[in-house]
Amino acid sequence: MTKSELVDQVADRADLTKQAASRAVDAVLATVEDTLRRGSEVTVSGFGKFHVSERGARTGVNPRTGERIHIAASRVPRFTAGSGLKSAVRGR
Repeated sequence: MTKSELVDQVADRADLTKQAASRAVDAVLATVEDTLRRGSEVTVSGFGKFHVSERGARTGVNPRTGERIHIAASRVPRFTAGSGLKSAVRGR
């Protein structure tokens, strides 16, 4: 599903115009992004949790040259599915 398809679905389900649904989807995504940028987490009960994880420095290999390279430590976004979402995907 693309973002425009998501906006269409939100507009239909919430009885909103596509323009209003687009603003709502953009607002939710921006809020999640801002919260993660600050290092906090976003928990949506029954759906899941967005959080930031620390990835340690490591040694990798350049696939073209075979040369060993250093990959710096970084912060990455993660999502953990909640029990409601897991059940919905399983079909229960």
